[in-house]
Amino acid sequence: MKTLKHSVMTLAIAGLMASSFAAAASGNSPKTISVIQISSQSAFELAKEAVQQCEQKGYQVTATVVDVTGNVIAQLRADNAGRHTLESSRQKAFTAASMKQPTAKLMKMIADKPFLQPLKDMDDNLLLLAGGLPLTANNTVIGAIGVGGAPGGHLDVQCAEAAIAKVL
Repeated sequence: MKTLKHSVMTLAIAGLMASSFAAAASGNSPKTISVIQISSQSAFELAKEAVQQCEQKGYQVTATVVDVTGNVIAQLRADNAGRHTLESSRQKAFTAASMKQPTAKLMKMIADKPFLQPLKDMDDNLLLLAGGLPLTANNTVIGAIGVGGAPGGHLDVQCAEAAIAKVL
């Protein structure tokens, strides 16, 4: 009885797999996909919190939060933050979302392996400086945050991490 049940189950699974392959081959595969990304409300809260975290330490920064494709959802510039921080924070966020890794890790990787130097010129939106972090939910990248303007990328990272811990 157990063998018959096992055989029937195996045949059923094989039949389902065959029909799935046939559907894919015939063009009946889905025409769209669903993407999970950070909400605009969470993005605004995260940008605000990152700027506040840095302000508490005396740093005037800009924080930018992007969606999974690197498009800006929220950006906040502290009073007296340099104009350049708008673009640097955006590029850090874009890089973290695009590469799905912290920008500090990418910066170190390129420094340790000079043959990877061309990566930094792959796209004008990439900036391989510390301060960009991917945002995840259930092990899926849902966006990224970039902070720019503190006196050192490691300090930008600290502000971003503190904001993530508080908001997400």
